[in-house]
Amino acid sequence: MERSKIIFGNEISKKDYKKACRSKAKYARKYGDDSAADYPVKLSKNPYIGDSLGVVNVLVGDLSKNAHYDSSVDSSTLDWDRENGIIVGNIRMGFGHYRISMAIASAARSMGLIPYWMDLNSYGETTCTKVIGGQNDLYSLGSRLSKNPIFNKLVWEPMNYEGFRALSYNASDQKNAELMAPVFKNVPKDIPLVGTHAWPAQAAIHAGVKYVVNAIPDNWPMALHLTEGAVHTIQCKNAYQGYRILNGMNKDKVNLPMPADSLIYTGHYIDHELVINIDRDCDARIRRKESGKPMRFLLTIGGAGAQKEIFSAIIKHLIPFIKEGKAALYVNVGDYRGVWDALKTEIPEMAALSTDHMDNWKETEEFATKALDENTDVTGVHGFWHKNIFEAVYCTNLLMRSCDVMVTKPSELAFYPIPKLFIRRVGKHEMWGAIHSAEMGDGTLECRDIPHTLQMVDLFMNSEYELKDMCESIKENNKIGLYSGAYKVVEAAMALKKG
Repeated sequence: MERSKIIFGNEISKKDYKKACRSKAKYARKYGDDSAADYPVKLSKNPYIGDSLGVVNVLVGDLSKNAHYDSSVDSSTLDWDRENGIIVGNIRMGFGHYRISMAIASAARSMGLIPYWMDLNSYGETTCTKVIGGQNDLYSLGSRLSKNPIFNKLVWEPMNYEGFRALSYNASDQKNAELMAPVFKNVPKDIPLVGTHAWPAQAAIHAGVKYVVNAIPDNWPMALHLTEGAVHTIQCKNAYQGYRILNGMNKDKVNLPMPADSLIYTGHYIDHELVINIDRDCDARIRRKESGKPMRFLLTIGGAGAQKEIFSAIIKHLIPFIKEGKAALYVNVGDYRGVWDALKTEIPEMAALSTDHMDNWKETEEFATKALDENTDVTGVHGFWHKNIFEAVYCTNLLMRSCDVMVTKPSELAFYPIPKLFIRRVGKHEMWGAIHSAEMGDGTLECRDIPHTLQMVDLFMNSEYELKDMCESIKENNKIGLYSGAYKVVEAAMALKKG
């Protein structure tokens, strides 16, 4: 089927179809066309989250050019489990899609399944990885440039809000995804696949994978996330109707709707380890607040640096509270060591208060475990950096359980069951994450500038209401299954195979 000409029965204009074809041709000229390639596939235990989440890496092509290949790992006995296996197709574009993939893998493992990790941005020699890498570089550049208010207003926010919303954008994506399909040639087509970005899902469909679920990350309906031929899952009911009728995806035109069986509401995609401990962790937060223990803030910082000045202002504002033993701070800079070093240089007072947890996963795990003990008082500033991407992302998950408030932009972390303080978004589509969280009572409104952000910090510090109310809301939300979406995504994928 030519998926760039007709999308859910809606015909794409000849002009937009030709544009989609030109896009594919441009990438083929720049990165090559390996559609005739016959890449070998090898399975390898993931040495970083293999024990925690049961993840097995799917390595495609030349092992020396695979980002996740580790020659020290003995994987000679591994083979595909066609009955109990599920493929998690993902990319690294920021941390968000990796984090959702980890939630799916965690849920799958808890259900007795084997999650195969297929990162399409890790197969260095393939056209697939080169295309994704090129687009990732453009997105990262846009994120950094979004610090400029003129660029943000005229280019970045319109692109992320309306540009990615158009069916014509999906037409181009579908064409480009044809160049990604070769990495699936020697992957079993009868093992269900969950794509945590549209590209892995689209590429899998083009390659003939039989059972595909497209786990949509955002709750602002955009054609960017469409993968016709797959079952689409959404985290929020407020997005259901927008996707169902493809609202606004062809300007003011009334579109033919998506078939009802291609769209499922699941709830939030959350890791099993977090879901089963929701009540316990929320009760511990309330007890810490009532007993006057230091309030623990977790700052999650990406590498683009688009919001570094906000985090710097928060740290400076919290330092007096930290010195007085009224607050404590976790700072996860992911795999960007330079961000931590820059913060310490900019804020000299941090040095005497800080404990560095630098690229030592065992130490990070021990800290996170000890912090869960209610007899442990966490004080000062704790900085976390890990060179490996799996550890860099999963570090936030480990720290999340023992912290009181997570400070983050309203992206994929907006859906996690922890009290959240939302700072300024990066891309207008993210604002709906904060809106949804505020409506569900587990996060603040989006604080669009530093003064409002610091005002919210003070409310958490000085008021009894904000933290306790969010914790109680999270517990109530859990009762109705709001945070059980990852399990339902896995169930949907396995149900496709069962027919």
